[in-house]
Amino acid sequence: MKLTALRYLVAFADEGSFSRAAERCKVSQPTLSVSLQQLESELGVSLIERSKGRVALTDLGRQVVTQARKALDDVKRIELVARTGKNPLAGDFRLGVIHTIGPYLLPELISAMKKVAPDTRLYIEESMTALLADSLKYGTIDAAIIALPFDMPGIRVHPLYDEEFQVVVPKGHRWSRRKKIARHEVGDEDVLVLKAGNCFREQVLDACPEMSHADGSALEGHSIETVRCMVASNYGISVLPASSLGGVYRNDMVTAIPFEAPAPSRRVAIAWRDGFTRTEVVDAIISAAGMMKNPCYQAIEPPDQSQDAACTSPSLAC
Repeated sequence: MKLTALRYLVAFADEGSFSRAAERCKVSQPTLSVSLQQLESELGVSLIERSKGRVALTDLGRQVVTQARKALDDVKRIELVARTGKNPLAGDFRLGVIHTIGPYLLPELISAMKKVAPDTRLYIEESMTALLADSLKYGTIDAAIIALPFDMPGIRVHPLYDEEFQVVVPKGHRWSRRKKIARHEVGDEDVLVLKAGNCFREQVLDACPEMSHADGSALEGHSIETVRCMVASNYGISVLPASSLGGVYRNDMVTAIPFEAPAPSRRVAIAWRDGFTRTEVVDAIISAAGMMKNPCYQAIEPPDQSQDAACTSPSLAC
């Protein structure tokens, strides 16, 4: 059995067509098709259902693809060990992160990683949760930092920290001198939110359901920075993660006000494929997150053994 054939099979599973799989693998379509037929002949089973106008994996084919992904991950591990002198913490690590976390977390996380795993180079891919989920599933990234819940079969998750949300108002707003804001008060204001499809938008609407009464004319922004600028321009108020409002991100044109307890918050976690072979780097990222001093990142009390087992279950989003 050739590794090349397994790569072709995984590419077909990801792309859903011979032509796109061949393009991805940079070979001709006949070359890829013949290789897959030889693999089926060698195994003595049908991996791909071929009918007029349709090609798809068989049930057995999907099972083989799952094992092929693990085998190819193991091969990458072998190659990495050979290159780095048996140090799994050395070399590149492809880390995905969602837009509403990356700019605020990464400077401190990477600084901590320099102490925990100085030989690890983080290649960052910033995207939306759904796209990172696909990248994680298909192996184009090694792990992802996302907000829970993140329910995806075959994926393990480990919580990193909790982060509270805060109300952001323009300078001179009647709430500017307030020390705390109750959740229900937000519903009486013009609230700026992120565009649909962003998980942070949904978390804010879940935390402050009074905001969901909007008639569809609510103002929206593509990013936290855009929303912040619109607040500064007196278009309304917003609810943003605390990490985006302090330090270098502090803006004199807006005021950030905490919620009354219990404040709405999100739980941030790292996710990786079940069976992924470089878990030492995942452990290093978890350790680095625990070293961060920013008070916005609230440590999570370690769960007991039974809870931890459940939290990393492929069927649980935590």
